[in-house]
Amino acid sequence: MGRSRRTLPEELLLLALDPTTGTTAQPQSLDLGLAGAQLVELALAGRIAPDGDRIAVVAPRPTGDPTLDCALELLRRRGAPVRAVNWIGGPRLGLRQTYLSHLERCGMVHAVEGQMCGVLPTTRYQATDTAISREIKARLDSAIRTGVPPDPRTAALAALAHAVGLGKHLYPGNEGRSSRSRLRDLIRHDPMGGLVAHAVMDVQNGAAAQPRRSPAPAGRQAPGPGVRPAPEPARGVPAQPHHGSMARAVAH
Repeated sequence: MGRSRRTLPEELLLLALDPTTGTTAQPQSLDLGLAGAQLVELALAGRIAPDGDRIAVVAPRPTGDPTLDCALELLRRRGAPVRAVNWIGGPRLGLRQTYLSHLERCGMVHAVEGQMCGVLPTTRYQATDTAISREIKARLDSAIRTGVPPDPRTAALAALAHAVGLGKHLYPGNEGRSSRSRLRDLIRHDPMGGLVAHAVMDVQNGAAAQPRRSPAPAGRQAPGPGVRPAPEPARGVPAQPHHGSMARAVAH
């Protein structure tokens, strides 16, 4: 995959970045959205495909994007299609920071050092070229205003923006209510984007139910009602080490 085009995770993060404060809107759900955006980008690149409510790897060759390739390799190692809701709901410590650092290396944002309460070091991020963010939002505005079905990339971006709660950030107040409603409706124009967006919302709503278990083989007892099934292995980007209370805070 060439670097001439921005990826969906990058565009979603730029949409969420507040040009005034240097913080990201909806920080708690944004990591989920970024994980979902990786899935859509891999699907657009022909590396994965939906299989019901699951994600299957169909072409494991690298894309050339290290962060996407990390996700692709983890999906490949699963060996079987994984439920989108389980993948997105897995631990993804540091995914937002990974993409912020990537955008900084690409020259799209620059870090601004500061302090919280005059003590705790913080890092905020300012866009170096706000025209890029305006161009991304203009694509959403056009889809909302014209009602013409957008291309799959724009439809998926709209679905993810709605899923992580960016509607009020992009179209605030009562005057933005109809735009927020139409942003939500764009979810139907891309099947993969819709699958991922609904998985993001299910994780936030705590509706990531475990798949049905098949009947226990003869001679084996099914787990009792008080026994929890074994958790699935962690998935997503490698977990980042924890730091002390005086660790550097990142813009949210």
